[in-house]
Amino acid sequence: MKKNQEKYLNTLVASYGVFYTKLHQHHWYVKGLKFFEAHAKFEEFYNEITENLDEVAERVLQLGGQPVATLKEFLELSLIEEAPFKDNEDTVAMVKSVIADFETLNKTYQEGYDLFEGDEVTLDLLVGLQAAVQKHLWMLNAYLA
Repeated sequence: MKKNQEKYLNTLVASYGVFYTKLHQHHWYVKGLKFFEAHAKFEEFYNEITENLDEVAERVLQLGGQPVATLKEFLELSLIEEAPFKDNEDTVAMVKSVIADFETLNKTYQEGYDLFEGDEVTLDLLVGLQAAVQKHLWMLNAYLA
């Protein structure tokens, strides 16, 4: 595996690690009339992100690389930023934050296609990840409409 490919996949691993924590935070602190549905949806998302993190990290290993595995590395490489807890943050603000993070992932998956040209297994992984994110974006934007 080329260094730029390993860095790209590790950026995804790190972004998932940060996103997982952010989604947990939203899950724990969501309040208001939409509590039940948002609480459950954030849990669904962080479970999916955990699977994505594992799948991409294992792909790094399959390609002969080393996936990042510490919180420090996650914070250094992540394209998704931590969200400091805000006691007065409402559900809409949390959902908008998740939309922005999914948009970041969507763009990142697209950027990986040229990088992995000829590696159909990694390309297939990226296509599947992007398809799921695009569906989430559609649903979350409809939720806010």
